[in-house]
Amino acid sequence: MSSAIIYGSTTGNLESSAKYLAKCLGIDDVFSIAEIDAEKINSYDKLICGSSTWGNGDLQDDWEGFDFSKLKLEGKIVAVFGIGDSEGYADTFCNGMGILAQQLKAQGATLVGKVSTEGYSFEKSEAVSDGYFVGLALDDDNQEELTIPRINSWVKEIKPHFS
Repeated sequence: MSSAIIYGSTTGNLESSAKYLAKCLGIDDVFSIAEIDAEKINSYDKLICGSSTWGNGDLQDDWEGFDFSKLKLEGKIVAVFGIGDSEGYADTFCNGMGILAQQLKAQGATLVGKVSTEGYSFEKSEAVSDGYFVGLALDDDNQEELTIPRINSWVKEIKPHFS
């Protein structure tokens, strides 16, 4: 079973998290969404996809321009992660991750890796469903010291799906 990590990162923070995730999970294939097309993405059995949140709660620019309709994710395991600013954008925290999850699910993905909202401080987010984030939410602006511990904890949860 082949796995890849695909991310959209403008400032490099999410890219760093993607590379750390890859190291923790032993995944060699790590791509910026700007460097890969749907055909290549479709060739993987399992995916971990990440997006930062921009503007007024928008998906990261490289993902924003991606044609999700070309993805064939029926029956594939997919986990999502995202990064946002819980203080400066408390009302749209990690919305990009939520939008990404919705797009991937619409193409048939089976999402894994939800995370409790406990320990986060924000007002609202499109990435929250039934009291849980749809994936791993990170905040390098205000809680940078929690990034590595949060990734390590999430890896323990999702590793069985990506082994």
